[in-house]
Amino acid sequence: MIRNVEFPEIKELVVAIVPESNEENPERSNWSVFIINTGKTEINNVMVTSKGFGKVKDEEVKTTTLRRHLDDIEAESFLKVEPIQEELFVLNNEYWVSFYREGKLYDKKYLFTTGSISSKFLTDIPIMNVRGICHP
Repeated sequence: MIRNVEFPEIKELVVAIVPESNEENPERSNWSVFIINTGKTEINNVMVTSKGFGKVKDEEVKTTTLRRHLDDIEAESFLKVEPIQEELFVLNNEYWVSFYREGKLYDKKYLFTTGSISSKFLTDIPIMNVRGICHP
């Protein structure tokens, strides 16, 4: 029965983690997670599940799983999902994104591994025209 289910490939959605200026403490950045629709069509009913997990000092650590409904994201645009604290960068940070495009259901897991979120790995982020950490 599962072989009859179609799993379309996602090519036009990006999850990015972007540093933003911190007016209260200029020496430290605030970081935020964004969903970017790089496609030519709107996506609908966007749901994002996020969680962190890994080991810190040889102890297993898990964050609370958060679920967010973002509604729709227009073509070639983006929406902010949530802020992310720098203290979580020592963990794996997982974002599971589900949405509809032209009536078809899509979902994909985006995983930022331990240590991958760092200002030394900043790249150009599509559509947003800023620098950040991008996961296509």
